[in-house]
Amino acid sequence: MDMSKREIAAAAARLVVEEGLEYGPAKRRALRDLGLPNRTALPNNDEVEAEVRDYIALYCADTQPGELRALRELALLWMERMAPFRPHVGGAVWHGTATRLSDIYIQLFCDDSKSAEISLIDHHVDYEPRMVTGFHGEQVEALSVHALSRALGEEIGVHLLVYDLDDLRGALKPDAQGRAPRGDLTALRRLIEQERASRE
Repeated sequence: MDMSKREIAAAAARLVVEEGLEYGPAKRRALRDLGLPNRTALPNNDEVEAEVRDYIALYCADTQPGELRALRELALLWMERMAPFRPHVGGAVWHGTATRLSDIYIQLFCDDSKSAEISLIDHHVDYEPRMVTGFHGEQVEALSVHALSRALGEEIGVHLLVYDLDDLRGALKPDAQGRAPRGDLTALRRLIEQERASRE
């Protein structure tokens, strides 16, 4: 990674951790903050994630593990609620880089695209429908909820991204680092239990 890319990745990582920005907006703002030309080559998400891990290890090692645990437990709760729609958690909560400023992203794989929304209405859950960028760069409907994390004492954004059932196969292909890009209920429970066992 060349010097300007490394600088951008480090500045973006600080924005991700300290301000809760997503990687794309963090990279664009880092470019502006560093006064670099708009056409400067940006680091990829893996390079930013490596810097996020370093930043957390340096500045947040005492608080981040507890915050991550609280977010994973909240994600688990929502995945259990939405179990009929084959929920998978991705992003920072799955990969272990989330802090209290991170939102939770859960992909739902539905036979009928309206069924998840109807389920929220039936359970009197307040949500806001919006369009977000999906894992293939396409526009995907997200049902966004403000969910209270008792452990953190604050509301966290939970985004339920609605995909077709057919998208599930492509969703589980390993990422560039060979990791599972997202995990189902069983995988998330296993992660939480491993974490619990390592603390005892």
